[in-house]
Parts: sequence; C-alpha cells; structure tokens
Amino acid sequence: MTTADQMKTLRLASLDATKAGPPHPTKNPFFGVGPITDGVADEVEARLTRFEFEHWLEKNYRKLDDKGRDLGPFTSAEIGRSMHRGYPADKFLLDMMREIHRYFGFPKANKMAVGLGGGHSGFTVAALHLIDGNDPTQHIFIDTPAPESEVAKASGFFRQSWGAQIVEMMRYSKNGDVTRLHFAGSEGQVPPADQLQRLGIKLFVGVGHETTGATTYSSADINNLLDWIGRNPAEHHAVLDATSMLGAMPWGEAVVAEVMEKCCFFMPFQKAIGGISGYFIVSFTPEALALVEKNQKQPSWAIPRQLKVAAPVDPKKPLTGERTVNVGPIYDPAQDKMLGGVINTFSTLAFAETTFGLLRAEKRIGSVAELNHRSAANRQAVNDWLSSNTILVAGVADESHRGAAVTLLKVNDPAITDPAIHARIVARSKQLLSYDGITHPNGAHERGLDVARYINAFPGTPGDYRAWIGGIRPNEDIVALLDNLKYAYHRARIVVLEEELAKEGVTFAVANSGGARPRTDDPSRAYSVLIADLVGLKFDKAGRPDHSAVKAHVESKGGVFHDGPLKDKAKLEKGKIHFFYQPDLSTADELLAAGGKGQYDALIAAATFIPKDCQFPLGGVRIGAGTGNMGSASWGGGTGEGGAAPLMNTPSFNSRATAQMVFKALLKVMPDLPVDVLHARVAAGDFDTGRNLREFPTEKLEGKKLAVLGYGNIGREVARIAAAFGMKVAIHARPRHKAWIESEGFTYAATPAEAAKGADVVSPHTGLGPLNAVTGKYANAHVVDAGVLAALNDGAIVINYDRGELVDVAALDAALTSGKVRYAAIDADLFKDATTGKLSGPMAPYLALLERHAGKLELLPHAAADTEHGSRVDGAKQAVDQVFDAIQYRSVTNLKGDLPEGYAHGGAATVPCVGKVTGDDIARAAEGEVVAALRDQAETIAAIWGALAAATDEEARQKLIARHAETLIRTSNSYGTLMRKLGLEGPLA
Repeated sequence: MTTADQMKTLRLASLDATKAGPPHPTKNPFFGVGPITDGVADEVEARLTRFEFEHWLEKNYRKLDDKGRDLGPFTSAEIGRSMHRGYPADKFLLDMMREIHRYFGFPKANKMAVGLGGGHSGFTVAALHLIDGNDPTQHIFIDTPAPESEVAKASGFFRQSWGAQIVEMMRYSKNGDVTRLHFAGSEGQVPPADQLQRLGIKLFVGVGHETTGATTYSSADINNLLDWIGRNPAEHHAVLDATSMLGAMPWGEAVVAEVMEKCCFFMPFQKAIGGISGYFIVSFTPEALALVEKNQKQPSWAIPRQLKVAAPVDPKKPLTGERTVNVGPIYDPAQDKMLGGVINTFSTLAFAETTFGLLRAEKRIGSVAELNHRSAANRQAVNDWLSSNTILVAGVADESHRGAAVTLLKVNDPAITDPAIHARIVARSKQLLSYDGITHPNGAHERGLDVARYINAFPGTPGDYRAWIGGIRPNEDIVALLDNLKYAYHRARIVVLEEELAKEGVTFAVANSGGARPRTDDPSRAYSVLIADLVGLKFDKAGRPDHSAVKAHVESKGGVFHDGPLKDKAKLEKGKIHFFYQPDLSTADELLAAGGKGQYDALIAAATFIPKDCQFPLGGVRIGAGTGNMGSASWGGGTGEGGAAPLMNTPSFNSRATAQMVFKALLKVMPDLPVDVLHARVAAGDFDTGRNLREFPTEKLEGKKLAVLGYGNIGREVARIAAAFGMKVAIHARPRHKAWIESEGFTYAATPAEAAKGADVVSPHTGLGPLNAVTGKYANAHVVDAGVLAALNDGAIVINYDRGELVDVAALDAALTSGKVRYAAIDADLFKDATTGKLSGPMAPYLALLERHAGKLELLPHAAADTEHGSRVDGAKQAVDQVFDAIQYRSVTNLKGDLPEGYAHGGAATVPCVGKVTGDDIARAAEGEVVAALRDQAETIAAIWGALAAATDEEARQKLIARHAETLIRTSNSYGTLMRKLGLEGPLA
C-alpha cells in the first residue's frame, strides 16, 4: 500500500468527491432480475401489486358448476393449495404459454416447450434433443472457448459448464466424437457463414453472450448467423440462450423478427421472463422439431423424465413405442393448446404470476419492440456516462458486444494498486449500495443507500459490478445507478483507507452529525419582541388576565419577559431575546409610537390591527389563522407578500373553540324547540305533557344540510361536528381540496352557490383573502352574497363567525325581510373611539339591521375565537417558539406569503388532531407498538372484506359473516378510533 501521507491525500480526494452527499436514488434497488419484473418503487407498491395480482386472478379464473355457471373466483389461497391437473391448472399453463409466445414475438410456426428447472435445464433439454451422437456428419459450434483451454480457465467452472456438458455428452456417448465439437476463440463469437459451412457445422449453440459476461451479439454476428442458417434451413440449426436476450435485442425490428423466426431459444422464467424461478422455456423452429423427432428414432442417450419433450405415442410402450413432440409438454400457437405431456407438479401460482407480470409490464412499457428499444437506449446511457467518468470502465471493451440487458463494470483507480485493498473497497461499496451500510474505524456509521442490490460480478469475468439494465428500467435509473456506484466506491475507499491508517496509529474524529442546529443570531446583540395582545384570558387572583404561563414559557427557552414597554435597549442583556408585554395598545397612534421606528425586532399579535408603518424587521406572528390584521409593510401587509421579514401564524389553536361556538349559535335555534317558553310554563306549573306537547312540533338536525364555505382548520371542524349530528355537509373550496373533502364523506361544491343550494344553514370560513390594491376590497368579501342566500332553503340560518366582511349586509337585510333567512348570528370586530364614542369595524354595518329584524339577529364582538383561555395560551406559546426559530435559526414555521431571502422553511405546526396531517404525524404513528396494531387491524379488515368480495355465493358469504362479523366490526371500530386518536384524518399537508 502507499504511505500514510498518500493515503490521507486519497482520503481527502474521496471526501471532496462525495461532499455533495448521495446522488439521486434509483427507483428500484433490484438489479439482479430480468426484463419483465414488477418494477415497484418501494414496499408499499410491492404490496399493492400483490393485491392487484389477486384481483386479476379472481377476475380471470372462475369456478364453474357442471352446467358452466359461474360460482365465483378462485383465490390465490385456493390455487396455492390446489392440485396441478385439470381445470383451472391447465388454463393457468395455457394462458402463460400463449402470452409469452405472443408478447415476445415468436412466430406461430415455432412451438414452445416448458419444464421444471432453470436456464441450465433448458440448455440441457435443447442439447439432449438437438445433438445427435450417432450422426458423424453433425458438427457443432459452441461460441465459447474450449473447456480447460488457457483462455477458458480464467472464467471458472460456471462459464465453462456449457461447453463441458456437451464435451461429456460426446465423450461418454457410444458413438460420440469430440472432434465434431468446434469452439470459439473468445466469448460470443459468431464466425462468418463460409467458415461455419467449411467446418460442416449443422448446430450452432449460442451461450457465449450469456449474462455473466454482460455481452450480446453484434449486428455483424447476427448477420453471420442468419446467413449461415439461410444457406440450408432444413439442416442448419441455432439454439441461443435467451436469458439476457429477450427484450434486449438491439439489432432493429426486421432483424429481430428474423432471429425469432429462424433460431431456437432456451431461457429460465426468473430472468428472461420475470416469473418464479424453477422453470424453463425452450422454443423450437419446425425444422428443429423435425430434428428432435429424427434423433428420437435412434437415441444417443437417455433423457430424464422431467426433461423429455418427445413422449411415447402409446403410453403403454415408454421404451419401445414411437416418440413424438406432438404429445410432449409443448405449446402449439397455431392450435392455441398444449399438445400433451404436461409437466409434473408445477406451481399454478408461479405460472399465474408470470402471466400477470407480463401483462402488467406490457401495460407499463409497451410492446417487445419498445422494450428492445429501451434496452438499447439504456446501453447507450451506460456508454455515455462512461465517456465522461473515468472511475469506472466497461468490462466489455467492444461497444458493439456490450449487453443491452446486463452491464459489467470494473473500477479504474490507478491509486489503488493492491488487489486485496481493491477487493475490500469494492466489497464495502456494495454494502453501502445495499442496506448493510458501512462503519468507519471511529464508529461512525453510514446507513445503506439501498439503491442497488445483487450487483456481484461472476468470478472470472473482467468486472467488479454486474447489473441488469434492460428496458424495464427507465433511462434515468441507469444514470442514477452509475452515479451511486461512483459515490459508493469513494465512500468505501474512505473507510478502507481509514482502516489502513488506523494500523499506523492515525485516527479521525467523528464528524458532527448535525445534532444541534447552527445558530444564526448575533450573541453580542439583544433582540426585542413586542407582544401586542393578551396571551392569557382567565383572570388571576388580582383580577387581571393571567399571562404567567406564557411568561414561564419564554423564560424556559432562555428569553426574558418584561411586563411593560421597551425603555432603554442599550441596557438589555446581550445574547437574549426580550419580550415586552403591552396588551393594551389599541389605536394606530399608540402602535406607531411604540413600533413605528423599528424599536422592536419582531411582533406577536392576535386581534389588534397593526398599521402599515410599524416596523418589525425580523418578522411577526399572528396568534390565530387569518393574518388580515397584520398590516405592517415589513412583511408586505396581511398577505405576507413582498416584504423583507417573514409573516407567520398559529393556525388550529382556536379552531375547535370557534367551531364549537358556531354550533352553540346554531343550537339556539335549531332544532327549533323553544326551550325558554317550555321552561317558563313548566316552572309556572302550566304544562301537561300529554295534552300540550303536541303544540311544539320540531325537526332534528339530522338530515338537514349545512353549507360550509372554506376547508381550512375551522371549516373542517365545523363540518365534522355537523357530521356527528347527522347533518348533510357540502363544502365549497378550491378544486385541489375536492378529493380530500370527498374522502371525508362530505360533498364538494365548485361554487358557494352550489354549496348553498337546498341548504338549511350556511357558515363561511374562508378568511378575508388577499387585499386588492386597486379596488381596496378583500378577495373573499361578500362570499355570501344575494346569489348564495337565494340558493338556500326558505327559513335558513346564516352563521358568520369568521370575518364580518364575508357577508353582503344589504343582501342579508333583504333575505331576512323576505323570510329566506330566519336567523343570522354574526361574530365580528367592533371598535369604539375612546374620545368620540364612534363605532367602527366590520360589525358596524350589521348594527343597522337590529331595528328592522329584532329577534332574528345575534351579534358578537368577535368573541367566539378570542375568549377561550387555553387556546390563546397555547397559541401564544407556539408564537414564542416561532419567534425564537426565526431569530436564532432563520427558520420560518407556518409561513404566510413569501419566504424572505436568507430564511428557510421550517414546515407547519398545528395542534395535534386539528388541521392537516403531516409527514411527522405519520412518522410518529409508525414508531413502536402503534404501527404494529394499525397493521394488524388493517390486514384483518382487508382479509375479511377480500374474502367477502370473493364469495359470490350467498351461502358462502353468510358463513363468513357468521364467523367473522364480530371481528370485522370491532376491528374497524378500533382502527378508526386509533386513527382519530393519532390525528391521522383529513387532508395531508
């Protein structure tokens, strides 16, 4: 190995090469499979694909009674336990053979045998049936070097096994002659037709392009082969290993069609076709089948039962009777049937999965011509990548012979000259590429990338990595694979170099893994924050709103809480965030005096309107959802657009309180039972239940329709409460919410009027929306207009506990007058000038309606959302957290509007079980025993419903219900309860 200093230099070079972190991952880590695979991206897709398979099986394979009537589906459980004769086993086999033959473009004249065993069994079947040890005129060309020749020895037993088997067949056959065997000088070589003809070749065995070497035939090779076959089609036969050839023939459609017509092929299911391992396919041309029949008249050797494709015509004479392929385990596409000799104890499930996988791949990829094209494109992607990256080189030097299904790559690292060190680095890189990961000598562990499994090169082949790159994979996946190989090699080189350096006493400290976030605030500066609204609403012992919980929270985070205004900033303790509590600020003049010159760095407010000229250069947080009152130009006004500071909010803290207040208002008038009148008469002793109760008919909430405008936290909570009462709920929101609204059982409405059509109650929860600078109006002003009110049922109820401006007051006046609306409850801000007594704010226009509509209106001063102590305290605590994050880490949580330069998104934070579900919510549920319970319950529910769906017979269905109904309902209840408890309901953030 090199010196310690040289190893340190190499280590630094690899650190630099990987400083950007892991490349983009591959979509699927399995690179040791064939062209027709499921191609799923993760375990969820894999499990869903299994369900898809079971649905497909149940749809296509049905039980029939003796009259041919449908009795329901076969299920995968039944097929897995069934015998392998008769119906439906024969249909599984026939369907699979038909689809393989059709999809890969075998001509109808070519028949196809099937049997037990993998690709080597397929090769053995072809060799035993096509080679004639008794015919001295049959010379055979095998396109690999002769076994035990110097060039062949380096490839090991596996690569030599093809030729060795044929040599032994000839050597041990009575009339065999090894001099009739001719071998290539190198792997996958097809001599010119003239040369093959001079040698007297009648059978070409193509195994030299096999997957281990990652080679394929060049166009010149294929043209040589086709030329030779064409000179004597009746006697010139070629049998090729199609394991890495099907779906990866890069020679153009016309040539591919000719190859499929004139050549025989053998292949295993699991690689060439993508099914379960343990079975093979061999296709035969008509001329080859004639040769098989001829050879069976005077056999050269015994053929094991499970490998026979020519069976006795008379089953009573297995030794002396005539043998023919016409009763063998062969599919005849012209007749679309198996000729006979069905193989023993095959797996019907394996055959079904092969058929399903083939059809699914065709749906995803297209025809085999497209698969061939994609494979060639992937091969080119490898060539292009290698041309600009020197760390890897192709194991096959000649580009025209490089495989389009498999690639073989070797590391080109001149700095590593020790073969043992090289092997260790490659081995460690494969650990990182898979799920194992690698551990440094100092104990630091790098988790496995899980981007490439099964990429081992075969011993004796000129490569370090071998990967299947066929057309089933998207082109970008090939580039991702190569990028990850390069990255993993460098990371592995770092580990191995550190191991070698450790032997010389050189160690490295564990790098900072990022446990603590880096601070961005200035420790020599004191930061100031204005709190302009109450952060506690319950009264303390002195009779004042209690802010002690928020004060304690500030102090627990290392901040300083001041009960009063900022006086001398120079005297504030440096390195601290100071919060100044001034909840009595109200007028614009007061606020401008306090913060109009940037005295405070940040702001926390709830209901107080913040003037445009107030300056808070490091941001503001509104306790609550809407930010229309946050008018400071520092963040661009209430929309948070265009400013230099971030605007944030604390959604969901008062959502439930507001929603409950909405129903408090509704329940006063619906159901319309006059409880006050009944109470008075009962108290006066003036009521007889039997005689007088009939005087008070009423209608329940259940079945009534509620129109909710807006699908934010509050609107959704209102809808959920309504559903609990049995009300029908229609929700108007942006189209992107449609799927989520319907997933919760509500009706989506494209417009407010559509939601209101036939509704008994309307409740807007849209917020004001952005302010139009030209019109001076908010986007959602008058969302409840004359058209919406007209769409309601007569005698409807309007509840606006959002913003006063959302309802057109003039239209409401007219609706109350006509009886279209019988009651309206409004909760909106009302301000009173301390000097003049003049009233203003969005509530003011409603006051004029009181005289005309006495008893039909209930007006509140925006109290529904702002009088609940717990919500205000929790919202204020979160606002404090958000201010700390913005100042100390430049991280913005619950951003409203634009993200200013220099800040980073900190995600969303809401009250558990309120608002949108986040990835963190799901991650928390996936920890510990909870996820096991969810999985168990979901699988139980799926199993029972799956069985019921498959049981089309009423008697069978009733048996299942009797046995499993209690489990189904109890488990469904438990699952729903646990999901609600975890807050995993509603839209996803």
